[in-house]
Amino acid sequence: VRCWSNIPFITVPLSRAHGKSFAHRSELRHAKRIVVKLGSAVVTRGDECGLALGRLASIVEQVSMLQNQGREMMIVTSGAVAFGKQRLRHEILLSQSVRQALHSGQSQLKDMAIPVLEARACAAAGQSGLMALYEAMFTQYSICAAQILVTNLDFHDEQKRRNLNGTLHELLRMNIVPIINTNDAVVPPPEPNSDLQGVNVISVKDNDSLAARLAVEMKTDLLIVLSDVEGLFDSPPGSDDAKLIDIFYPGDQQSVTFGTKSRVGMGGMEAKVKAALWALQGGTSVVIANGTHPKISGHVITDIVEGKKVGTFFSEVKPAGPTVEQQGEMARAGGRTLAALQPEQRAEIIYRLADLLTDQREEILLANKKDLEEAESKGRLALPLLKRLSLSTSKLNSLAIGLRQIAASSQDSVGRVIRRTRIAKDLDLEQVTVPIGVLLVIFESRPDCLPQVSALAIASGNGLLLKGGKEAAHSNQILHHLVQEALSIHGVKDAVQLVNTREEVEDLCRLDKLIDLIIPRGSSQLVRNIQKAAKGVPVMGHSEGICHVYVDTDASVEKVTRIIRDSKCEYPAACNALETLLIHRDLLRTPLFDQIIDMLRVEQVKIHAGPKFASYLTFSPSEVKSLRTEYGDLECCIEVVDSVQEAVEHIHKYGSSHTDVIITENEKTAEFFLQHVDSACVFWNASTRFSDGYRFGLGAEVGISTSRIHARGPVGIEGLLTTKWLLRGDNHVVSDFSEHGSMKYLHESLPLPQRNTN
Repeated sequence: VRCWSNIPFITVPLSRAHGKSFAHRSELRHAKRIVVKLGSAVVTRGDECGLALGRLASIVEQVSMLQNQGREMMIVTSGAVAFGKQRLRHEILLSQSVRQALHSGQSQLKDMAIPVLEARACAAAGQSGLMALYEAMFTQYSICAAQILVTNLDFHDEQKRRNLNGTLHELLRMNIVPIINTNDAVVPPPEPNSDLQGVNVISVKDNDSLAARLAVEMKTDLLIVLSDVEGLFDSPPGSDDAKLIDIFYPGDQQSVTFGTKSRVGMGGMEAKVKAALWALQGGTSVVIANGTHPKISGHVITDIVEGKKVGTFFSEVKPAGPTVEQQGEMARAGGRTLAALQPEQRAEIIYRLADLLTDQREEILLANKKDLEEAESKGRLALPLLKRLSLSTSKLNSLAIGLRQIAASSQDSVGRVIRRTRIAKDLDLEQVTVPIGVLLVIFESRPDCLPQVSALAIASGNGLLLKGGKEAAHSNQILHHLVQEALSIHGVKDAVQLVNTREEVEDLCRLDKLIDLIIPRGSSQLVRNIQKAAKGVPVMGHSEGICHVYVDTDASVEKVTRIIRDSKCEYPAACNALETLLIHRDLLRTPLFDQIIDMLRVEQVKIHAGPKFASYLTFSPSEVKSLRTEYGDLECCIEVVDSVQEAVEHIHKYGSSHTDVIITENEKTAEFFLQHVDSACVFWNASTRFSDGYRFGLGAEVGISTSRIHARGPVGIEGLLTTKWLLRGDNHVVSDFSEHGSMKYLHESLPLPQRNTN
């Protein structure tokens, strides 16, 4: 037996068809029947007199949207007392014959005493107005709402309980949104409290318990409890070390310290947790979230139903491994330990990983074969993505070579002094390289990315969170196991974490307190989605790889076809593959032009004609839909330009600032192109495919950045470092350098220490 407002009742009164709550947030989108509980702090204004109309309108809009999707929505609401208080205050002022004062000025009103308003009278005055407001708002979305008032005794009487249950089911059957509230006008007098400056408020925990009770009685799939805090914290939200609990499990109460109640009501978070756990036991999933925050209240309900990481989710199923928040903290601590190792020790870890890639080749390829077979059987991957997913002996050998390059070049990457200045006598300043912190690398269909990025993170002393695509799950699992095996030789296994939970990428991007830099590796759509979702965390990368090759009038016949073939056909799925071929107008209908077209046909490259190119042809290939297209396959666009200047302008207008090439024997023309094209990589007489960390001698890359801040082009170890300043003094204070002080600034540049070039 449990209690609802001190009255006992059976724990689970009605059997539930499915009997189980949802185990994961991602399943919440399947919720059919939903109860939304609006706390007093959500419904009332900040002055606690009257309703927060804008917030309420937003909630009604979200509930209506879900109702019109075919879900069955119910609302448990507070607010009658606050609305009634506003009405009664107004009536009292008018009844005290102040109409003349209203015309003569406001000064007389300020001195008038407002009597103490009793909560039940406020509720009686506010119920009808509150319901009229709900009805008006729901009418805007062609939805009907119905009011149900209940008291504690209604749940104590078996017949009344059954009547209530039947009424609610009938309303839901007719597509009506029931709006339920405690009948505060007839409840016993509450204990006095000072929440509303003279107004005794019905304890808000009554509505928490009411919502939980109704959710279980009605076999509801989801209960959303909206309050004025983000969710459940492990300690009072205002305290320094308070952390939002993403998922709360039964039995975790011991790890939580409850603070004071909300600004309105008596229940507080402890009452919400008790109600949530009771509902969870009855088979209803529960989320406690903030319904007052102006940045999220407009979509908090729909976000929860979509499975986004909002508030605290109550679940009976504990994951086998750590949560992503715990993994982030482990990566942070492990990264700091990693950064404190000697350079030789970090290099030793990477050398060991390179050896493991070749020693464990058969196990890796077997796991990769499983991924390929599953992807092909499900038919969910396009051919370019299947190619990226595939591993081979040659790929693993190349990976091992690249990792050894990283190890060899990483000896003085962390802690390298890049500037020394003597500020004053015995006051020396140094700027040194340090790790960025914790990196989140999100990649799809690229298992070879995992050891590359891990090696770069190890070399730069960064903690690392890896989120791979599910299509490469088997490959990623064994590769991550090898990374941790290599890290274990110096006790820093936790520095690199593979996220295997059902975390949505959008939710990972919001972990701004755990992650310092996000690096997406995948399709342009993935990168754009991450750039849009990232809140407060910088994103390094490029959304598209629209690479150009411009063939000048002075181009060498021998070089043109080789460079174009390599740029387009060597690996068409790569982000540094040729997508648009620009040809000088004077080369049309020449033997060189014919050779280019013949080579592309032999290589089975589908050609799309740009608008100008199409105008020169009687029978042209299909005209390109957009000049900003990344094909990622054996396709390319051909366009005609009149000069190198026009080629540069075309690249600036339609390119993605990734990699662009000129083929010419004219040095002056080439230098103009190199200096004027504003891209991360600009080449002369070389394939676009050279835009790669391994080929640049960086060993590997975490990606290619087209941004203009911090790192640009292939990003290796240097791009994963930032700096800090070290000042060494001897009892120095700023006042000594004032106009009448005893010291003067020198600001002398000092020589840098010798770099280790071995």
